[in-house]
Amino acid sequence: MKTWKALAEQVIEGREVTNEEALSILRSPDEELLELLHSAYLIRKHYYGNKVKLNMIINTKSGLCPENCGYCSQSSVSDAPIEKYRMVDKETIMKGAKNAHQLNVGTYCIVASGRGPSNREVDHVVSAVKEIKQQYNLKVCACLGLLKGDQAKRLKEAGVDRYNHNINTSVNHHENITTSHTYEDRVNTVEQAKAQGISPCSGIIVGMKETLQDVVDMAHSLKVLDADSIPVNFLHAIDGTPLEGTDELNPRYCLKVLCLMRFINPTKEIRISGGREVNLRSLQPLGLYPANSIFVGDYLTTAGQDGTADHRMLEDLGFEIDYVKEGIRQSVTTR
Repeated sequence: MKTWKALAEQVIEGREVTNEEALSILRSPDEELLELLHSAYLIRKHYYGNKVKLNMIINTKSGLCPENCGYCSQSSVSDAPIEKYRMVDKETIMKGAKNAHQLNVGTYCIVASGRGPSNREVDHVVSAVKEIKQQYNLKVCACLGLLKGDQAKRLKEAGVDRYNHNINTSVNHHENITTSHTYEDRVNTVEQAKAQGISPCSGIIVGMKETLQDVVDMAHSLKVLDADSIPVNFLHAIDGTPLEGTDELNPRYCLKVLCLMRFINPTKEIRISGGREVNLRSLQPLGLYPANSIFVGDYLTTAGQDGTADHRMLEDLGFEIDYVKEGIRQSVTTR
C-alpha cells in the first residue's frame, strides 16, 4: 500500500481514488490516523489554504413532516418531544440573518421541515431572501425539501445561491432509512436546482447502520452528482426516533470518514455538520484538517456549540474565516 501522502499527491495531480483505496481509508489502523489527516490536509490546503467557511442554520418550520425518515425527530414516525411550529415570520428570518452577519458567517441556511414546500411557503422564502440580499452580503442556502414545477427558478431569481438536499445514505441502504420517497427523488431535486444555476449542496449522515461500502458509495455518488458543498453529518440518535439508541461511531472513525470525503471529492467544500459535538468530541479541531467548512450555532432540533467557542477553535488552529463583505472575499483572522 502506498503511503497516504503519496496517495494525496496523486489525487492533487488528478488521479481518482479506487474503491479498494477508499475502503482502506475507512479500515486504516488508528496508529495511522495522524498521517492520514496530514495527507488529507495536503489536498485541502492545495485548494482552500487555511480558510474555513462558516455556515448557520435557521429552522423556519419544525416538525409536522409526513415523511418517515428514521433518523429525524421531525418525521411522522418520531415520538421525540420537539417544538413544532409552522413557517416563522419574515422578521424572525431577518433576525437570524443579522446574527449570521455579525458572526462573519458566509452562508445563511433557511431550512424548513416537510416533504417539500407549498407555493405559498416559497413565496414567503422568496420575500425574505430578497430582503436579506438588500441588507447583508450573505450567501443564502435554501433547504425546503423536494422541489416541484418552477420553484427552483423562483428561488434562483430571488437570490438563493445554494440549495441543499442531502442524499443522506447510499442508494442500496436508502429503503432501510425511509420509504416515503425514493433515492431518485432526492437526486432529482438536486438536479433541478443545478438546472436553474443554483449551486448544489448535498451530503450524508454516517452512523445509520450502513456498511463501509455504503459510505464509499455515498462519497462516489456525490462526486457524480457534482455537489459543490458536501455536509457530513454524524448521527446524533434522538430518543423517540426509529434509530434511537444507535451508537456506532467513535471520533477516530468520524475523522477517517472526513478524510475519505476529501480524497474522493478533493475540490469540494467538505462541511462538518450535525452531530460533530457529540461524535467528534475532543477531536473536533482535527476535523478541520480534511474539512474546510463547519456549521456554527444550533442545528434543526439539537443544540450546537456556542459560536464563540468555534471562533476560539479556529484561532487555536491558526485558521482564517473565509467570508464575503461588501462584494469582496476576505479572510478574517480570529485573533
